[in-house]
Amino acid sequence: MPRLPPSVAIGMCLLLGLCLPVATQSNATLVEGVIDPVNRYTVNYTIPIQPFPGLLSNFELRPDHGENSYVGTGRLIGRRALITGGDSGIGRAVAIAFAREGADVAINYLSVEESDAEEVASAILSSTSRRLIRLPGDLRNETFCYDLVSRAAEELGGLDILVNNAAYSNISLDIRTHSMESFNQTLETNIYAPFSLSKAAASILPAGSSIIFTASGIFQSPGPALVDYASTKGFIVTLSRALAAQLAPRGIRVNAVAPALVLTNFLSTQGMTTEAMRAIVEATPYGRVIQPVELAPVYVGLAESAATMVSGSLWSASGGQG
Repeated sequence: MPRLPPSVAIGMCLLLGLCLPVATQSNATLVEGVIDPVNRYTVNYTIPIQPFPGLLSNFELRPDHGENSYVGTGRLIGRRALITGGDSGIGRAVAIAFAREGADVAINYLSVEESDAEEVASAILSSTSRRLIRLPGDLRNETFCYDLVSRAAEELGGLDILVNNAAYSNISLDIRTHSMESFNQTLETNIYAPFSLSKAAASILPAGSSIIFTASGIFQSPGPALVDYASTKGFIVTLSRALAAQLAPRGIRVNAVAPALVLTNFLSTQGMTTEAMRAIVEATPYGRVIQPVELAPVYVGLAESAATMVSGSLWSASGGQG
């Protein structure tokens, strides 16, 4: 696994919307008053290098996905959601938040990530009365994408939220040696899969449903190491806006979220070092990276029924990075 030069690593991470695990302390009580975003979390982290997709269960120090900190207030009671990449990172935080807001949830992930998915199930089933359905499989298979939507709807008794969150990337600093196998996997995972899933879901989603895409701030200022990944995120932004217009007459809302630096296990598969990460933390406006649970309220807000006029939008969640 190649290691990125520090300057490239820093630029990439500031825009990726994907990063490392950390140790955090929080509680599950409803916090009253304001929360200082700068001092909300104390960060302590290391990054092991591991192959894609990277397992969160390999880390001793964990990010905050809301297991012990997210408190629901009933904003998604009676809703039914399918979340791809729901075993870790942003997807895990969204799954936990949706369940604690009252939704039944199905998550998709690769079969090698089963140990991470089991942790999500435990976090949800031990703290809520909602259902958590695990549906592993490879989203690069078009037929599987169609079956996944059908199975999720069958298991949940319907479907009215789709979160297209799963993604793939592999660093390459020179297009002349860029692997076409890796390029195809990036497009198949980041473009073809969410398109197929949205196509299948559009056939069964009732009026009032919500489709949410996870984009990334990297599409606005792509760096040299992630040419294909950045391009796919630009596609996702355009796709979400176009679908919002197309599905509006049917009452289906479509939006995208563009995170900046978020604490996930993804970066451990990209050659990022702990030293480069420390430099990145010092360079961010808040002096720290974003915890996955801090993005969860954005997805909850986009999914909830009260947001009837919120469609066709790109929600930045950059921690002050623009």
